[in-house]
Amino acid sequence: MQAKTQAPPAAPATTEFRKALAQYATGVTLITTRTRDGAPAGMTVNSFTSVSLDPPLVLWSVARSASSFEAFRRCSGWLVHVLAGDQLALAQRFATRGADKFGAATAWAEGPGGLPLIAGCVAWFECSPRSQYDEGDHVILVGRVQSFHGAGGNPLIFHGSRWVTDLAEAPLPRQLLKPW
Repeated sequence: MQAKTQAPPAAPATTEFRKALAQYATGVTLITTRTRDGAPAGMTVNSFTSVSLDPPLVLWSVARSASSFEAFRRCSGWLVHVLAGDQLALAQRFATRGADKFGAATAWAEGPGGLPLIAGCVAWFECSPRSQYDEGDHVILVGRVQSFHGAGGNPLIFHGSRWVTDLAEAPLPRQLLKPW
């Protein structure tokens, strides 16, 4: 038996649309770069995804209203950090406009290519810009992965407009453990 679906409204109500989108669980990332004058810049992002394995490409989107929009739109590279479950305070700080993101409370160092590298992440990807797409109130940024590291661990998740810091995991069946 198939569930009935309702026809979508001509233009979704923004609040209801956001509630529906929030049902899709995502990982939480910090994306860092440097401004044209060399200052570190960064923000919390959950719109990160892979695009291609060959060449290695990823994408994410940035709101035009973001305080660091111009820094990312015009940068020569960025670093995507996949946050660990114990990095909730870091995610919240980088999501707060005007917060001291690179102060004493943030463990970071200069990483590959001179970009700010946040300590303790489950993975990171250093990217060079490949293309940008203007779509609605966001810009989609596609980058080529230049280097990466996957330490592994318990990731930070965002679902239902809430942070999820601890997961119950179930092993994959054997037939799914082989590479496709």
